[in-house]
Formats: sequence, structure tokens, C-alpha cells
Amino acid sequence: MTPWSHEQAVRELGMFLLIAVIALVAVGALIMASPGLPLRMGRLPGDIAYSGRHGTVYFPIVTCILVSLVLTLVMWIVKVLRR
Repeated sequence: MTPWSHEQAVRELGMFLLIAVIALVAVGALIMASPGLPLRMGRLPGDIAYSGRHGTVYFPIVTCILVSLVLTLVMWIVKVLRR
């Protein structure tokens, strides 16, 4: 295995930045569309919320699981496309 040249490193950095920007645009579009969606992120069924006298404790466990699954799928797709 030979070390990367400067051109290869710049090309890889450019590809990473392009994918990161596309992902950020997709997340931004989802956030902008979320008020119109029937299920809002962070308020999914199964998320735990407890309201007491002096405050509220909120743990979005189902939202965390869903985000984890989506990120796993995205990383898997990126890995397959890089082959």
C-alpha cells in the first residue's frame, strides 16, 4: 500500500465535504418540513416525558433509536458506494 499523494488527499476531502453538505441539506429540509408531518421528531410514541411540580424530564428514546438506524443505513450506503 502506497501513501496518498496530495491530489488524492484533496480529492477525498472534497468528496467528504460534498457528502456532508448533501446530508446537511437533507436534514435541514426534514426539519423545515417537520411541523407539517404527522409525527414530529422528538415527540414520537414511546418517547418518555415526565412532568413534575418543579420541572419536566424528557428522554426521546424512540427518536434516538430511529436516528441511529437512519445514520447506520446512511453509513452503510456510503461504504457500499465507495467500493
